Amino acid sequence: GGLFGKKSTSLGGIFGKKSDTNMVGSIGLPINPILWQSSLEVIEFMPIASTDAFSGIIITDWYSTPNNQNEKCKINIFIKGLELKSSNLKVNSFCQQYLNSVWMDIKTSNDNDRKIENAILNKAKKIKLAIN
Repeated sequence: GGLFGKKSTSLGGIFGKKSDTNMVGSIGLPINPILWQSSLEVIEFMPIASTDAFSGIIITDWYSTPNNQNEKCKINIFIKGLELKSSNLKVNSFCQQYLNSVWMDIKTSNDNDRKIENAILNKAKKIKLAIN
């Protein structure tokens, strides 16, 4: 069945067109499923705030280690394409430190973002090898 009953409805049918044989619809951007899975596995220790598999966005919630409760970080991961390659992956991290009863933003290193990207890419390679 379809969304609106037993007979499946096409996008053209919703807008009053009788036939939409030439219309092709796509929701979201095509993303690499292995990059998606490896990203989730690499950051599995962090709480997830939001994910959108259609647009390839993973956003974690703030995370602190038990050893350092005065600093917290969060990560945004963007998967931008269907191919398994480094240019289709972008990681941005944000950190804050608790000073004088206020959470203050602190500068994060691009090296740390690259380390996370490399961990995701290495995990993706392992997943791909396990599939083949």
